Amino acid sequence: MAYQDLRAFITALEQRGWLKRITTGVDARLEIAEITDRVCKAGGPALLFENVRGYNIPVLTNAFGSPERMQLALETADLDHIGEELINILQPPELPVTLFEKLKTLPKLARLSSFIPRNVKSGPCQEVVVKDNPSLDVFPVLTCWPGDGGPFITLPLVFTRDPQTGRRNVGMYRMQVYDSRTTGMHWHIHKDAAAHYRRVREPLPVAVAIGADPAVIYAATAPLPAGIDEMLFAGFLRKEPVELVRCVTVDLEVPARAEIVLEGYVDPEETRLEGPFGDHTGYYSLADQYPVFHLTCVTHRKDPVYPATIVGRPPMEDAYLGKATERIFLPLMRLQLPEIVDMNMPFEGVFHNCVIVSIKKSYPGQAKKVMCALWGMGLMMLAKLIIVVDAEVDVQNVSEVMWRVFNNIDARRDALIVDGPLDALDHSSPLPHYGGKLGLDATRKWPEEGHNREWPADIKMSTDIKELVDRKWQSYGF
Repeated sequence: MAYQDLRAFITALEQRGWLKRITTGVDARLEIAEITDRVCKAGGPALLFENVRGYNIPVLTNAFGSPERMQLALETADLDHIGEELINILQPPELPVTLFEKLKTLPKLARLSSFIPRNVKSGPCQEVVVKDNPSLDVFPVLTCWPGDGGPFITLPLVFTRDPQTGRRNVGMYRMQVYDSRTTGMHWHIHKDAAAHYRRVREPLPVAVAIGADPAVIYAATAPLPAGIDEMLFAGFLRKEPVELVRCVTVDLEVPARAEIVLEGYVDPEETRLEGPFGDHTGYYSLADQYPVFHLTCVTHRKDPVYPATIVGRPPMEDAYLGKATERIFLPLMRLQLPEIVDMNMPFEGVFHNCVIVSIKKSYPGQAKKVMCALWGMGLMMLAKLIIVVDAEVDVQNVSEVMWRVFNNIDARRDALIVDGPLDALDHSSPLPHYGGKLGLDATRKWPEEGHNREWPADIKMSTDIKELVDRKWQSYGF
């Protein structure tokens, strides 16, 4: 049964001994972040800070900060199975040809319709409604790093609607708190909500949910194609539709069981300096002009929990959210690039700086074709470095990958440099949002690719000797 809300997930974490309650008084400025950073990097548990000075609302951090907690969040024993299940629905193993075969696929497609979000008249997120003088001051918004421009809401689910199509979008965009009624809205130019913002001539309604069930939180981070409803995807993940309730002051729906909801608008004519912010790259992202969110109403549960994530030099909690994306969306990527065997986005690459793929190579130049195809695929366009290796290489073993790269490439032949879009957080490019990207072909080279010398074989021990040593291993005294 799906988690009904964030607190159900907290209970599941605690039952497994994966959550620690901290009753010692702590400060929302820097102290919670330092504790969380140490615990996360040590592979420690989720943290619930119950005594935040100046506030009567507890703070939850590091809830997704391990592979096991990420699997628990999405209620699966293997993240790969989620993508495989989705593919099995969208593309059955045997494509239907006859009318009877097509009819047999209908129950699977009907399953998708059963995950469509369901509107309800009321929900716990509106147990308390504040329309007169709503304020952010009551919430323990964290200041994470000493160079930050201020406190930031770091785990917001930002709801907008396309002014042309009416389609909903849910994204996760940090929000710097300027004062009790305004925040920054850090949506990058490549994001769907930014496109909504560019299309309006009048204030754009925005609703921000803070603290939902884990599938809804993850769905807001997922790189779904434009127009695909994140709440439908969340329903698929949790195997139950998400219940949504209409906001009080804006024409948007939000998760009915969210902890906190901020309602308001963004004016297309207004920007303000936002940042710096200690970001997931491990560097402070530079201050820049971003839209401003104006608060018109606050609703929340009677006893809300405030969830937050701390980002910084990897590995951090967001690394495990990124790994979930890697595993869930790999089968979808194979639909367009069936030669891909596996993919790894190492923590150090912070999602968009390094992508490693292994392929079943069947024709010359295929590795470069894969690089170009990946750069043309959604947010994969932001990948700064793509490394392609042969099918037998374990891409999850970065040491093995680097061995192949260091030994297999001829710089003139195997490096492909292209210009294109880059992530807004990339500080190394001469221009914002645009610069050079590198592809490295570390596959074996064929004569058809200009390599007429013999390619050496990998050093491997013979199978009979390996089996002999296996049988005698204990007798050696190790």
